[in-house]
Amino acid sequence: MSVTKERKRELIGEFGRNDSDTGSPEVQISILTTRIAEMTQHLKMHKKDYSSRRGLLRMVSQRRRLLDYVKRKNPQLYLDLLRRLDIRK
Repeated sequence: MSVTKERKRELIGEFGRNDSDTGSPEVQISILTTRIAEMTQHLKMHKKDYSSRRGLLRMVSQRRRLLDYVKRKNPQLYLDLLRRLDIRK
């Protein structure tokens, strides 16, 4: 249910500023997007799993806050992230 180490390494390599960058907003947003997609698939199968739904809403809110931060600091990077992660706004 969680993102595997290999997948995280791929996301860090793709979105990170360097290979050991795990804290930048771009990496955090990409990992959250992957987790949100997995949780969405889980909730399609388990419609009454309300505690997981609450976790999903928390992840979406956290990603939204991070995206707002990136939009304030670097609008071009924000648009690039939306395009690369296929997030609609």
